[in-house]
Amino acid sequence: MQFSAPLKSDAIKIMLLGSGELGKEVAIEAQRLGLEVIAVDRYPNAPAHQVAHEAHVINMQDKAQVLDLIRRVRPDYILPEIEAISIDALFEAEKEGFTVIPNAEAVNKTMNRKNIRRFAAEELGLKTSAYRFVSTLEELEKAAEELGFPCVIKPVMSSSGHGQSIAHSATDIQKSWEIAKEARGDASELIVEEFVRFDYEITLLTARTENETVFCEPIGHEQKDGDYIFSWQPMPMSPTALQKAKEIAKAVTDGLGGRGIFGVELFVKGDEVYFSEVSPRPHDTGMVTLITQSQSEFALHLRAVLGLPLGFAFFTPGASAAFKATQESVTPHVDVDPQAFGPDTFVRIFGKPESHKGRRMAVLLTMAASEKEALQKAKERISLLRDTPQTTEKSVPENPSEQDDRAKTPPQKSFFQRIFGA
Repeated sequence: MQFSAPLKSDAIKIMLLGSGELGKEVAIEAQRLGLEVIAVDRYPNAPAHQVAHEAHVINMQDKAQVLDLIRRVRPDYILPEIEAISIDALFEAEKEGFTVIPNAEAVNKTMNRKNIRRFAAEELGLKTSAYRFVSTLEELEKAAEELGFPCVIKPVMSSSGHGQSIAHSATDIQKSWEIAKEARGDASELIVEEFVRFDYEITLLTARTENETVFCEPIGHEQKDGDYIFSWQPMPMSPTALQKAKEIAKAVTDGLGGRGIFGVELFVKGDEVYFSEVSPRPHDTGMVTLITQSQSEFALHLRAVLGLPLGFAFFTPGASAAFKATQESVTPHVDVDPQAFGPDTFVRIFGKPESHKGRRMAVLLTMAASEKEALQKAKERISLLRDTPQTTEKSVPENPSEQDDRAKTPPQKSFFQRIFGA
């Protein structure tokens, strides 16, 4: 493959639709390959904006705005990094000859839990928990009674566990309904799932091109309110369970097609493996690969996008711990004790311009001789990070018209443009 230089007429351009902490790492890997990075998000100074050649702020759920930007920039590859994107814009862009990663239909299936669950269970015949889709409180009450308690309730569209809850009895249904309706994304319909009494859950990162599929070592993780707080790699599994996990992951990713890395989430009980969800992009639990592998999930994603060989080496067991804000601030700080910067521990600050209670602001990474030791270190050392009290003044416009005006502003200057005047 021939590589060019960014900001030239023949530059290879990637457009990130979503510029959070995962997009930031993808942008950094793209920079290492001399690719030109265009980072897009709904708010200014998002993490990937800070390391991109060009940054844009638009409403990514607005088909016209997304298509207009794609047509003006003309990227070689479009990488959706979040769920809240106009799928109609992606289908139209694909019709016009633009390359969507992995492809528009895969994004369409995976961004909506109804689509992907029916695809996996009904089309592919994979083992999943029993489920129902509901649109009213009455339907939710009936579905929960049929599936039994406890049951898991989620909006059909949301990210990072937003809106997810477990109803342990009929008295929890009203609260779960309210939690789901407050989630960002599409809460007009909910999925109610039988609670699988699994032994553990994993993410099996699966990278594919038209020529090959590779699997990372399985990643174990702990969640709170549907969002990950700790992950570790490798997760010990029986050979039978691991083989079944790989077979399920390959069936799903082959069915979706395209190129890139997929985060396949699975429940494991003994040697039985159940499909849960899949994300057609780097996965938050996979941040641990920044310390465990020769090629992180972000590097593998870029290699797959470009059709490059996917070989990599697993270096060491490791773990990650998410640091979440405890307060609201428009000038957020992460106070890191110097002890966190040890020879076996790394800290990655995302640089998000605002903090909200529960928002992920940084990650701590540790390595050790075993995954248990690495996880123990991560759980102990995450306490070395804390946020300091700052102003709670709002910086995001409250007036919807101001939001619209901001979305129409010219692209903000990137780091490179500010320094070099490009």
